[in-house]
Amino acid sequence: MRKSFNIHITAARLLAIIFSLLAITSLTANCQSRQEDQASSEKIVSGRKQVVKPGVEVLRDRGFDILKGKRVGLLTNPTGVDSELNSTIDILYAAEDVNLVALYAPEHGVRGDIYAGGAVKDAIDSATGIPVYSVYGKNRKPSQEFLRNVDAVVFDIQDIGCRSYTFVSSMGLMLEACAEAGKEFIVLDRPNPLGGERVEGNLVDEGFYSFVSQFNIPYLYGLTLGELALMLNGEKMLKNGVKGKLTVVPMEGWRRDMIYEDTKLPWVLPSPHIPQIVNAYYYPVSGIMGELGYISEGVGYTLPFQLFVADWIDGKALCERMNALNLPGIRFRTIYETPYYGAKKGKYCSGVQVFITDYSKARLVEIQFLVMQELAKMYPDKKTFEHCDKGRFRMFDIVCGSDYIRKTFSKTYTWASIKDFFEKDEKAFKEKSSKYYLYD
Repeated sequence: MRKSFNIHITAARLLAIIFSLLAITSLTANCQSRQEDQASSEKIVSGRKQVVKPGVEVLRDRGFDILKGKRVGLLTNPTGVDSELNSTIDILYAAEDVNLVALYAPEHGVRGDIYAGGAVKDAIDSATGIPVYSVYGKNRKPSQEFLRNVDAVVFDIQDIGCRSYTFVSSMGLMLEACAEAGKEFIVLDRPNPLGGERVEGNLVDEGFYSFVSQFNIPYLYGLTLGELALMLNGEKMLKNGVKGKLTVVPMEGWRRDMIYEDTKLPWVLPSPHIPQIVNAYYYPVSGIMGELGYISEGVGYTLPFQLFVADWIDGKALCERMNALNLPGIRFRTIYETPYYGAKKGKYCSGVQVFITDYSKARLVEIQFLVMQELAKMYPDKKTFEHCDKGRFRMFDIVCGSDYIRKTFSKTYTWASIKDFFEKDEKAFKEKSSKYYLYD
């Protein structure tokens, strides 16, 4: 009996040990699974919070090393922020080792309080007490007096990758002024929202340089502003071929194939009609034609640069025509709306809304010319350049960088008539600019 009992007890103990081991294994597995899930969640949260670190954060992480012992000026606007939306003005002002002594205001002002196209005046920044010098008005290129009390000028503005956007010009002219004055110029780099691979458009012809075509680059130039500054400097594209003492603080984490959403950075509107990042993608789609006031491109409604509408357009018919072109990565839908301001204000309009369905395959700038082409077929008595205000031709030409596009297109109203001219410089520019790439 005792022998049998002992065997029974031994078996029971063995089962208890087995169950205990199973329980411990299960608990350990559950804890490990939770830890892995938590780590995975933290990675996702971290990834959503920030993939790309802009130049201002890289500089801060380095302890503002290149600014120590210098009197610093800053050319910026509300887009100059870190990933937590702290202004670069306030970051540099609060930094113990940075002596911020001057601010330079581009279009819309350093704090974004000037309406589109409005004159920016010299002032005092109310938050810091630092003098603000206008570089959008009569002094688009800073005078030597404006630079007298600084050793280096820092540039931190988010651009949209398009030649006609004035911040490109402000950066280049400041680099030029600093070169002439023997001052250092420092670019805190930011993403090109359109990516670093998209180049579209011709270079600028002589006689058509302006503040919306300041430098000899394509309409869409496929560079960050840091890379563009290096190119302007390295290729002697500044006035009289001057070269400045230029430093670029690169981003961390950015790749050429990224569009802005990929960066996970917050979007701060650089101008009133680019309130969301999507508007930056559509700006090249209709912005050139928008200079004519011919039809509404959505500025004045809730879809800036995404529309082609007018009170005389049959939207359904135009939509069918545009979709029949089978443009890669692009689709159209019929839309009806009444603009609140701008072209066709208060008029009930119809036309098309543009959708970029595959960004990597789409060509952007040509869309507006194809719309003009199809409208000319539908309405021969309302062809663009016969129907719009001729006083706007000059602005259209300087945005295009040439009058060849308008003059040639208006003979046939076909994209094919200007396609070769529009695309002629793209390949060569990509090859030349690639040696200034800071990112893969």
